[in-house]
Amino acid sequence: MQQESPVYFDRASGKLCHETVLGDKWLRWAYCSPIRGLLRWPLFGCAAFSRMMGWYLNTRASTKKIAPAVEQLGIPMDEAVVPAGGFRSFNDFFARALKPNARPLPEDASKVISPADCRLTVFPNIPAGVAVPVKGVPFSVTELLGNEGAQFVRQLAGGSLMVCRLCPADYHRYHFPDAGTTLRYWRLRGKYHSVNPLALSLGFKVFAENLRTVRIMQLAHSEAPCAMISVGAFGVASIHDNEASTFARGDEAGFFTFGGSTVIMVFPPGAMRFDDDLVEHSAQGIETLVKVNSAIGTWMR
Repeated sequence: MQQESPVYFDRASGKLCHETVLGDKWLRWAYCSPIRGLLRWPLFGCAAFSRMMGWYLNTRASTKKIAPAVEQLGIPMDEAVVPAGGFRSFNDFFARALKPNARPLPEDASKVISPADCRLTVFPNIPAGVAVPVKGVPFSVTELLGNEGAQFVRQLAGGSLMVCRLCPADYHRYHFPDAGTTLRYWRLRGKYHSVNPLALSLGFKVFAENLRTVRIMQLAHSEAPCAMISVGAFGVASIHDNEASTFARGDEAGFFTFGGSTVIMVFPPGAMRFDDDLVEHSAQGIETLVKVNSAIGTWMR
């Protein structure tokens, strides 16, 4: 089964681009080869392989993979904070911080900001709390939040939702889109499927079944609580969330170690409105490349 590389719209350049997928041939082999059925459980169904990768990528020996990754993915290292002695491991590089003002906040506080450097898909309205991707299978707020979040589902149904898919080339820290407080926080065990569109197009309910964390927040510009879900993926050693009870707009919410990962945000009805270009691209099944702290919508309150 041949799959083309994902196409996304680069908002900065105004062009459609093909995504460079790190380890693309191995990903296709695992999902599409004749022996894919034998590979799925050991690779994606349990934590063992991802933890083993995580252990290696935390070692000094893994630094030899940094330079090839920077070259292959075209990572702009001039905006990154590089320790005086260099990165201690590949994961140290992968979770790198950015220099001050590399991602400035909009002065207009009414603007909703992207929580991450990501390929963004938005759903301006989720009837009955269900998002229906153009490429992929539907998933619900109920599934995203798990049993622990049942009390919040009704407040979020009919609201809006965004999927922020981070690729290995991206800055892998994510941030709060508004000032607020954390009301509840929990972790959900799950699988380790890739978040690459290949896995989504094959019918896997990645966002609803993968390992993930859930944060219920009261944001300054929303009357009802919002949800932030951090989704683990194949090769992701762990999710490192900031568990602070209060936070400011643009504060760091957490980071991922190696692997493509995803942040999903769910807003209650009437809280915000996404920018028209993002809605248009998403309706066509095209992700939009945006940067953390860039304006992606407007708060309605």
